[in-house]
Amino acid sequence: MTNLTYTYECKADSKGRVMLPGGLKKELTPVLNNGFVIKKSVFYKCLELYPNNEWEKEMAKIDKLNRFVRRNVDFIRKFMAGVRPVNLDNNGRLNMPNELMAFAGIQKNIVLTSQINKIEIWDKENYEKAISADEIDFGTLAEEVMGNDKTDD
Repeated sequence: MTNLTYTYECKADSKGRVMLPGGLKKELTPVLNNGFVIKKSVFYKCLELYPNNEWEKEMAKIDKLNRFVRRNVDFIRKFMAGVRPVNLDNNGRLNMPNELMAFAGIQKNIVLTSQINKIEIWDKENYEKAISADEIDFGTLAEEVMGNDKTDD
C-alpha cells in the first residue's frame, strides 16, 4: 500500500505540466516508474492522482459491481469519466490533461495533498476555501470520524 502523508504547493506551466516536489518524489519512489492514473474527484472540484498499484485496487472493487444493476452502471460511467493514464516525462514533470484541469479550475498555483493512497490536485485558491470552509466544524468532524475508534493499537 502506498502511504502518502504531506501537502505541497507548486506551479503548473501553461501546458499543464507540474514538476513534482522533491519530497513527494521521495514518497513516491517505490511506485514512480509504474505510472499513474488521474481522474476527477467524486466529491470536490479537484483531481485525484492514483499510483497504478492503488488504481488497480480501486478497479478490483468496481469490477465486483453487478453490471445488470442500473445504478452500478451509472456509477461506473460517472466514476470513470475523464480517467487518463499519466506518467512523468523525462524531466520529472506530470502532464495534466486540459479538460481535467478545467474541471478542477486549476490555473497556475496548485496544491498537491495526500489522501493516504492517492494525491488530490487542487487549484490553490479552491483548496484554501475547502479547508477553511465555515460549514465544517473540524473538531466535531474529528470526534465523529475518529472518536469511536475501538482499536487498542
